[in-house]
Amino acid sequence: MDKRKLAALAKKNAAKSGTKSNIPKGFGKKYDANLSDDPTDEATIKKLAENERFFAEMKKRDF
Repeated sequence: MDKRKLAALAKKNAAKSGTKSNIPKGFGKKYDANLSDDPTDEATIKKLAENERFFAEMKKRDF
C-alpha cells in the first residue's frame, strides 16, 4: 500500500474514533534492542532523506 494512502486511511480512522493517539514518535525503538535510535546529526538525517527520495523515485519506474 502506498504511504500516502496508508496515512490518509489512518487519519480518517482516527477522525472516526474521536481520539488521538498518545504514542510518541519512535516509541517501539526504545524497547527493541535490534532497532537503532533515531539519528540526531544533520548529515545522517540528510542522507536518510535523500535515500527515501531515491527509493520513492525508483518505485515509480518499471524495469
